[in-house]
Amino acid sequence: MPQRQADTIVNALEELVFTGGFNDRDRLDELRLARQFGVSRTPIREALQRLVASGLAEQIPRRGVFVRQPGPVELMEMFETMAEIEGVCGRLAAQRISDAAIRQLDAANAACKAAIAAADADGYYRENETFHHAIYHQAGNGFLEQEALRLHRRLKPFRRLQLRLRGRMEQSMAEHEAVVDALRNGEAARAAETLRGHVAIQGEKFHLLMSSLRDAAH
Repeated sequence: MPQRQADTIVNALEELVFTGGFNDRDRLDELRLARQFGVSRTPIREALQRLVASGLAEQIPRRGVFVRQPGPVELMEMFETMAEIEGVCGRLAAQRISDAAIRQLDAANAACKAAIAAADADGYYRENETFHHAIYHQAGNGFLEQEALRLHRRLKPFRRLQLRLRGRMEQSMAEHEAVVDALRNGEAARAAETLRGHVAIQGEKFHLLMSSLRDAAH
């Protein structure tokens, strides 16, 4: 299906950007990529639009789509902002979350554990998205939820790849369980603090991952 093809292509292109397969400002040519991946231009076009939406590429009118690699300062600022937004979502959700949503978070965590057992970092990330999106929604503030979702999408490639660091999925899982425990008990300050730390550490871990990916590419 084109959707699954686009997912695969997005993941492959993200990896090429991070491992130096593409340089900053390189043009992403639809025809060449279609030949490279053995697909039509439709899933390539969708994949490129998703890269633009995540900020890893930039569309310039009449010229095409070009790689845009955020610098380390910009990246750390985004993670710092995301950590604070997640903390606010956690604090509000602890006061407002429903029993049904707690069950949804428990189910997402069970699926995350299954992904860890299968050593499936990308599968873990998909369940991890469900987990975080549920918390944004349970904060009960539609504007905050949309801002959280927007930045979450922007940071998706970075949050997904940092899970490949040895031990990171297990550490993330323990943090998820602490978050749910705080939400279940209505502990707003602990929910905020745990979520803030859960996201903030990802920026730091991501720099280690970038180093290891680049080392492996050379």
